[in-house]
Amino acid sequence: MPAAFADDLGARPVLARERLFDGRIWDVEAQEFELGGSRIRREVIVHPGAVAVLAVNERDEVMLVHQYRHPAGGTLWELPAGLLDVEGEEPLLAAQRELAEEADLVADGWSVLLDLSTTGGGSTEVIRVYLADGVRDAPEAFARTDEEAEMERRWVPLADVVDAALSMRLHNATLLAAALALRAMRAEGRAAHPVDVPFDWHPAHR
Repeated sequence: MPAAFADDLGARPVLARERLFDGRIWDVEAQEFELGGSRIRREVIVHPGAVAVLAVNERDEVMLVHQYRHPAGGTLWELPAGLLDVEGEEPLLAAQRELAEEADLVADGWSVLLDLSTTGGGSTEVIRVYLADGVRDAPEAFARTDEEAEMERRWVPLADVVDAALSMRLHNATLLAAALALRAMRAEGRAAHPVDVPFDWHPAHR
């Protein structure tokens, strides 16, 4: 039987590294490794990784947040999401925390939809996207600051999200991947993955 069609996990040993920038959220390193008999130097954004949540209610609507993103130059529709920047916090707990903090929601059902390497050529960032159902209001609303202070929350029919994605009216990569993945999984009669599926593409969970 032929091997399954899949990415191959396995980083080349880092032969040398130089810290170029220390940031509040991520750092930049120059890393050297060997490939094909040559020594190569690349600048790498060292990112803590993140989680995102595709929360679906009983009307088949998904919870989206509308947030200003200065580097992107506009306000994007996105999934509730956040960094894996709390030491020792498991990704599922981080996802549950972010859903409560950004959308004032809790959910009874959790599964894994997909893992994303957002910019594999330049960043270590990997995002785990969870699918949440049995959604209800959280016991209390969270105070939001900075860009999140003016963030709009909205339930949007999944069909409208997919239509907007295919019509190039949405641009957030995580939202696009998650919405289209859910539509494809449903069309093929496939279920999402259990919450304990290995998160081995994230450096801290290999």
